Amino acid sequence: MAKMYPVAGCKFYIGSAAIDDQDDDFVAADFDAVTWIEVKGWVTMGASGDSATLVTSDQIGNKRTKKAKGTRNAGSMENTFDVVADDPGQLAMIAAEQTDDNYPFRTVYNDAPTTGPAPTPSESLFIGLVMSKSRAGGGANDPRRMNSTVEINSNIVHVAAATGA
Repeated sequence: MAKMYPVAGCKFYIGSAAIDDQDDDFVAADFDAVTWIEVKGWVTMGASGDSATLVTSDQIGNKRTKKAKGTRNAGSMENTFDVVADDPGQLAMIAAEQTDDNYPFRTVYNDAPTTGPAPTPSESLFIGLVMSKSRAGGGANDPRRMNSTVEINSNIVHVAAATGA
């Protein structure tokens, strides 16, 4: 049976500067020069990943709707953070929301192998637009929260976990 990995222990990062979109899909090397800032207080990891747009044609002659796959969309990653007022990562998210620019993002998972000389966890890399930075309250014993939606604007590069061998 495959090992299950909880979300606890994963980390979320934003790049320190905007990054240009490109016509071709991104590869891991496109993110090598990025300076990453961890966004602290991460409470809820939003979903991400490609889905195809449905293209349909209602054909009169055979009384059938024909279907095809259209463009790909990597989704909207809706994240929640406990408010940490002086956290550089949260401040970078707030600043990014105030621009029209794409920023690089990195999710590092908690699945590093337990063997090998320098094990590293898997990660996902992509660019996106920070669309929101809303604040939310809750009940008397709830922390204040920042909700932030990242519209993913590229393919998602998946880097596999490695033993470092």
